[in-house]
Amino acid sequence: MSAMSLIGRAFTRQIVEVCSKAASVSVQLQPKRSQWNLVKKPKPGEKGKSYRRIVHFQDKYTVEPLKVTNLAGRDPVTGRVVAKGIGGGIKHKYHWVQWIRDGPTDLNVPPKEDKVLAVFKDGCRTSFVALVGGGSELRYILATENMKVGDIIRTHRGIPVNHVRASEGDAYPLGALPKGTFVNCIEKYPGQGGTLIHAAGTCGLILNNDGDRVIVKMPSKKQFSLHQTCMATVGRLSNVLHGSTPIGSAQKNRELGNRPRSGLWQRKSGKHGRKIRPPPPVRKIGVGEESAPKREILSLNHSPLNTIRT
Repeated sequence: MSAMSLIGRAFTRQIVEVCSKAASVSVQLQPKRSQWNLVKKPKPGEKGKSYRRIVHFQDKYTVEPLKVTNLAGRDPVTGRVVAKGIGGGIKHKYHWVQWIRDGPTDLNVPPKEDKVLAVFKDGCRTSFVALVGGGSELRYILATENMKVGDIIRTHRGIPVNHVRASEGDAYPLGALPKGTFVNCIEKYPGQGGTLIHAAGTCGLILNNDGDRVIVKMPSKKQFSLHQTCMATVGRLSNVLHGSTPIGSAQKNRELGNRPRSGLWQRKSGKHGRKIRPPPPVRKIGVGEESAPKREILSLNHSPLNTIRT
């Protein structure tokens, strides 16, 4: 065996090994036919991400409307569609809601009072937003059902022996409110800020007290056991007709930021665009006797087949 043949065999063996390794790696990297790279596609709803918008918050709280970058359901890094059904919509400014209702803790100190300066619709939320001010501070809160301009709302963090007779919009700990009180913007943990019940027209119900725990019935009919020092706002949230009001048109649905579900954009389809005309009448050819086809008799060479059966 010559040296050239040995070199050729070794070279071909190396080529086969490299190809087999590349094939094994490609099989590992492509578990699915539609997945051709290693970019991980996140799932919507993880870590509080809805992939609808990015709010550019400032370092310090402000009542000035904040700028918003609409994501339209796409990941801000890769640009891939993560949450389907989101897209378009009218651009809105974001009003920074102050979720922590802070007030005095000493029972001998009167509650903190704020005045409602404005109640308006926020494009980034379902319930209305109220601008309240007290002293030299201004902040946004979620408006309750009957809140109007000029109302005085109170905030106190103390828990007295007897329950407090609170008005709508006031903020008190759960342990200071009597049974049967409707509440919203409830803190899940003391000092965390209102994290529960934000949707329009929703409210929770205080059912019972169990030691230092308070049982609250959520809008989903579930019962939560929360600490009595968790703050809550009294009343039902505003914009009650939000859930029962029909959208009305596809254009309005697009303005709300919802992408169509049909998959393809169809300008004209079916009866709405194409004109369906009836077929033309049947043309009769050779109706007269002169143009009638002549009858011919064909004969075959095989005589038994030429007999005509009647």
